[in-house]
Parts: sequence; structure tokens; C-alpha cells
Amino acid sequence: MPHMVIANTLRDGRVVFLSHDGSWAAAIADGELAQDETAASRLLADSKSSANSNVVIDPQLIEVNETDHGRQPTAYRE
Repeated sequence: MPHMVIANTLRDGRVVFLSHDGSWAAAIADGELAQDETAASRLLADSKSSANSNVVIDPQLIEVNETDHGRQPTAYRE
């Protein structure tokens, strides 16, 4: 199952997704998908620099289902 990195912005607490260019996007459709464990680990490692720079807090991997209606997380973050 594909994974994405999700976090909250430190400034206002919004839920964001790590995109392919290393920025954080509010839309799940703009987040980068990792198709295997190696790619997922790389995405999570890439997200740590934003956490260390106080841009986001608590980046973590989530599983994502891709459907005809778009991407859906298998679990929601608080």
C-alpha cells in the first residue's frame, strides 16, 4: 500500500503532506506517494529537516488508498 508523510504546521497546526519538491501541501493530492518501504523511509527522512527547522511538527508515515475519487488516508490525524 502506498505511503505519504503527514505533519502539522508549527505556525497554525494545519495538517500538511510532504510534496515531491520537499515543500508542504495542504491538499493530499499534492503529496508525494511512496510505493515501497524504501521510498517511504526516504520520504520520512526528508521530512525531518522541516521538523528540525520548526516548520512542521511530528512528521509520520500514513497509508493511502488511491481510488477513482482521489487519495484517501486509511487513518486520519488529530
